[in-house]
Amino acid sequence: MRRQLVMGERGAKRPLSGDEKAAALLLALGPDYGRPILEQLDELEIRSLSRAMVRLGPLTPEMLDELMIEFVTSITSSGAVSGNTDTTQRLLLSFLPPDRVEIIMDEIRGPAGRTMWEKLANVHEDVLANYLKNEYPQTIAVVLSKIPTEHASRVLAALPEELALDVVERMLGLDPVQKDILEKIESTLRTEFMSTLSHSKRRDSHEQMAEIFNAFDRQTEARFLTALEETNREDAEKIKALMFTFEDLTRLDASAIQALLQKLDKRELGLALKGANDHVRGIFFSNMSQRAGRMLLEDMEAMGPVRLKDVDETQARIVGIAKDMAARGEIVIQKSKSDDEMVV
Repeated sequence: MRRQLVMGERGAKRPLSGDEKAAALLLALGPDYGRPILEQLDELEIRSLSRAMVRLGPLTPEMLDELMIEFVTSITSSGAVSGNTDTTQRLLLSFLPPDRVEIIMDEIRGPAGRTMWEKLANVHEDVLANYLKNEYPQTIAVVLSKIPTEHASRVLAALPEELALDVVERMLGLDPVQKDILEKIESTLRTEFMSTLSHSKRRDSHEQMAEIFNAFDRQTEARFLTALEETNREDAEKIKALMFTFEDLTRLDASAIQALLQKLDKRELGLALKGANDHVRGIFFSNMSQRAGRMLLEDMEAMGPVRLKDVDETQARIVGIAKDMAARGEIVIQKSKSDDEMVV
């Protein structure tokens, strides 16, 4: 569906993806009218819409009016509609069995990824290592052989040394794993690890703080990180390692950057790149055609001076789009920064 700029609560415009627009429509229709539509969708589509509903946040009457024009339908808004975990779960329960709803919501609350191995790749290495250290070394070897090598190396480093060495030896001699054994391991991970992880009431404090820092404008972020480095450098480094910023998009592979570019409004991309360094600009321009790059550069020059606040907000929106794409399995985001830092 064509992307459209929608008026937000404070007058600023932000783009909504197609699944977010559909999620807003279904939330506005409510269980009675939304149920017949959802019943026509397959499970993958329902999960995609459920994720969109959870991340949607509050929608004002003005935003619904914009959607009403695009959908050419009647959405009566007497107030704001809010997409969150509770409203999504209530709507799903109106037409799906509770056990299926629980599975869908567990996947939304848990790590992103379509397969078990993709989900494990998005679990923090310390959390995954803490679980695996109680498993048989052979099982750990199989699990680490199925996740990205960079993530596997961090998990291996977080395991007790004696156990880690045992796992290394087993990985060196690992034979192809039979399908039924692999399915049993996946099932165990899903029921014993992922289920517990998604229901955990206490999130990793560094991960939670990294998300808060991601939402800061760059001056506030720098101020807090500098202060934290003076009082607790170890915590500051952990938070920085978990943060994902606009500059980190340069670590995406070429195909992922090109997929992201297709989702972006070109004016917003130009505004975001106005505040980026030459390295970041070069990565984006290298993944565009010469004509598209030239047009974007002309648009950036025509903008003139722009507010840093607007640049920060636009870069944050683009990072959000990339994270949503990763959650849908469209691209893969590598979180490690240690090996990719640039020096000048």
